[in-house]
Amino acid sequence: MMVIETADQEIFRKQGFIHVGPVLTAEKLRALQNETDAIVDAARGVEVHNEIYDLEATHTPKRPRVRRIKTPHLFFPVFEDLARDTAVTDPVADLIGQDIRLYGGKINIKAAGYGAPVEWHQDWAFYPHTNDDVLTVCILLDDMEVDNGPLCIMPGSHRGPVFDHHSNGAFCGALDQDDDSLDFTQAVPMTGRAGDMLIFHARAVHGSEGNRSERQRRLLILEMTAADAWPLAGLRDGYDEFQRWVIRGQGSLVPRLEDVPVRMPFPTAVHAGSIYENQRAMDRHYFQHLDAAAAN
Repeated sequence: MMVIETADQEIFRKQGFIHVGPVLTAEKLRALQNETDAIVDAARGVEVHNEIYDLEATHTPKRPRVRRIKTPHLFFPVFEDLARDTAVTDPVADLIGQDIRLYGGKINIKAAGYGAPVEWHQDWAFYPHTNDDVLTVCILLDDMEVDNGPLCIMPGSHRGPVFDHHSNGAFCGALDQDDDSLDFTQAVPMTGRAGDMLIFHARAVHGSEGNRSERQRRLLILEMTAADAWPLAGLRDGYDEFQRWVIRGQGSLVPRLEDVPVRMPFPTAVHAGSIYENQRAMDRHYFQHLDAAAAN
């Protein structure tokens, strides 16, 4: 039985995103929220970014401020279990088939009042593959509303080019702000309730402003691909680990090659690490500009 009906699949192919709706029971949602709270609280005493934490610029060991929990599925079983849960993979299978690999994951945290923005970008720019059955699967851990830094997507942008994500000759993980081919005022805020699922294509242009509300916004992000999509930049952690994360169906030693637009993420970012660090190299920031305009 399909979770995403044929008509909705066509809408996804046209606009590049779909709001699936609730996929978590109240019990599962509470478990994920509680685990996330515990992980953030454990950042007390942490001084710098590490394999688990990406920290806000205003973080201190006594006052922890976490903007991302890196690869939670590698360290905390509740998140691996969720990634393999059919409630999550069934909708994905409707879009890219039954053989699915988990390529990566993170929890982006926009804390109330200061959660950092993420500049416009395409996930595909970070990890192009041999075919573009590559999706970003989001589980809302909190309500995502228009004033707490919702993820916003440019409809149809997944059918266009791979934009330049470089600044001063190096990868920076964000669109060139001098490229005027996109009207960002047309972006659609992906609002929804805690427990909802959102899926968008890896080439869809998206970003999010900072959180200026009094409500936090946490988003679990799972990068899922067809199992016959192989990363063009190579296997980050070796073949065995690559195959271990086939979370549904079977892997394949025969990459499916398609004529897809590719721009490689090299030379590597001046500020290595998460997208937040990569984007520090930008000459101009779209969302910081909006914040300054609002202040004036």
